[in-house]
Amino acid sequence: MNLTHPFRDADGDKLREECGVFGVIGAQEAANITAAGLHSLQHRGQEAVGITSFSGSEFHTHRGLGHVAQVFNARTLETLPGTMASGHVRYSTTGGSGLRNVQPLFADLAAGGFSIAHNGNISNAMTLKRDLVAKGSIFQSTSDTEVIIHLVATSRYPTLLDKFIDALRMVEGGYALICSTNEGMMACRDPLGIRPLVMGRLGDAIVFASETVAFDVIGAEFIRAVEPGELVQVDFKGTVSSHRPFGSPSPRPCIFEHVYFSRPDSVMDGISVYAARKQIGVELAKESPAMADIVVPVPDSGVPAAIGYAQESGIPFELGIIRSHYVGRTFIQPGDAARHADVKRKHNANRALVEGKKIILIDDSIVRGTTSMKIVEMMRDAGAAEVHMRIASPPTEYSCFYGVDTPERSKLLAAKMDIAAMARFIKADSLAFVSIDGLYRAVGEPKRNKKCPQFCDACFTGDYPTKLTDFEQTASGQLSAA
Repeated sequence: MNLTHPFRDADGDKLREECGVFGVIGAQEAANITAAGLHSLQHRGQEAVGITSFSGSEFHTHRGLGHVAQVFNARTLETLPGTMASGHVRYSTTGGSGLRNVQPLFADLAAGGFSIAHNGNISNAMTLKRDLVAKGSIFQSTSDTEVIIHLVATSRYPTLLDKFIDALRMVEGGYALICSTNEGMMACRDPLGIRPLVMGRLGDAIVFASETVAFDVIGAEFIRAVEPGELVQVDFKGTVSSHRPFGSPSPRPCIFEHVYFSRPDSVMDGISVYAARKQIGVELAKESPAMADIVVPVPDSGVPAAIGYAQESGIPFELGIIRSHYVGRTFIQPGDAARHADVKRKHNANRALVEGKKIILIDDSIVRGTTSMKIVEMMRDAGAAEVHMRIASPPTEYSCFYGVDTPERSKLLAAKMDIAAMARFIKADSLAFVSIDGLYRAVGEPKRNKKCPQFCDACFTGDYPTKLTDFEQTASGQLSAA
C-alpha cells in the first residue's frame, strides 16, 4: 500500500493481488530456495522482488524492480548467505514504485535485526503513522508495512515476540507476515485470515508461503495453513511454537483467491483452486444459461470456469481467443487508448472458430468494463453472430482495503450501473454474473451466511469485516490523504 494515496486508481482493468511472500529457515542455500519459491508466486506481483537472508551474524538484502528471474541470478544469490531467508514479490502502486518500497523491509532495532515481508493492507496505517511521526519516528518509505516496524521498535514489552504481538494488536486490516530476526522466523496471519499463508517442510527446514504451489515447485511437503490469528515461531534449532494472541474469531478468508488471485494448481483451505473455478462455471451455467454454439474463455483466468460451464451446459468449449504470453506490463500506460491497445496485444480472436457463431464468453470479473468492451468488440469484428458474456464472480461493486489493488468505487462499473446497463456498455447481447450464493456453493458452502459470512466478500457485498479507520477519517475530513 502507498500511504500517500490509499484509495488510488488502478492502471488497468483487472483486480490485482499486490504481493506474495515466502520464507524458509533451517536450509542450506536458503536464498536460492526463496528465489525458486518466489518464482512460483510471480503472478501475485510482477513489478518488484526482494530477498533478505541471515548468515548467523548479519542480515543481507538484495531488492530490485522486475521479475524474479530479472533481479536474481547465481551471482546475486551468492551475496545472500545463510540458512534463513524471506522474500517478497509485489505490484507497485501509484506514487509507490521505487526501491524504497520494495520488500522485505529491514531495520536494526534495539532487540536486533528485524526483516518483514507483508502481503495485505493495514487499514489504519495512516492514522498510526501520523501518531508515530508526532512522537519522533522517521519513515524511510511510503509503505504501510513500515508502520509495523516502528510499532515494534517503540513497544515497551521486553521480548521481541511480545513487542511484535503488541504491534499487531494495534493494526487493523488484512495481512500475512513473514519476519526474520536474530532469534529465528515468525509468520502470522491477521485475526480473520483474510490474506493466505501456509506452512510446509523441506527436509529439516520449515517453509512458509502465500500459496501451496510454492511448495510443489521446491519439493516441500505441505503441513497446514497458518490459522487465522495464529503466530508461528521457528527458532534455529527447528523448534516450532504456535501463539494465539487474538483468540479464535470466526475466519473470513478472501473469497477472491478462489476466483482469480491464486494459481489454479494451488490448494486453499483444503479446496483445489482449479476445481473451485470449474465449479463456479457449473453454477454459472445452471443460473444463467444461454443458447449458443461455443463457450469461449477469456484467457487465462476464464479457462477453468469456461470448462465447467461447457460441461454443465453441453455446449462445446473452444479457444476462440488466443493470448500472447510475451506481452508484459511494460506496454501498459495511463489512459484508455493505451489500455485498449494493450488488450489487442494480449488477445486475438480465433476467427476460424468465431465467425458466424453464437458465443458465450467467460471471464473472472468485470472491474471498469473497458477490457470486456474491447473483447466483445473483438469477437464481433471476427464475425461472431451473438456475444453473451458470463462472469465467474458477482458484480464487483466495492473497493478492497485488504491488499487488493482496486480502483476507487466511483471507477467500478457495477457501482455505477445495473446489469442491463453494464451489458449495453460492453455491447454484449446479454450479461450475467454468478450469484453470491452460487459462488459460495462452488467453494463448498451451501450458501452465504448473511449473519456471519464464511469469507471476506466485501468487494461484492460491501460487508467489510474490520474497521476502516483511515478511509472513514479521510471521508469525514479528519485525516488528510495527502
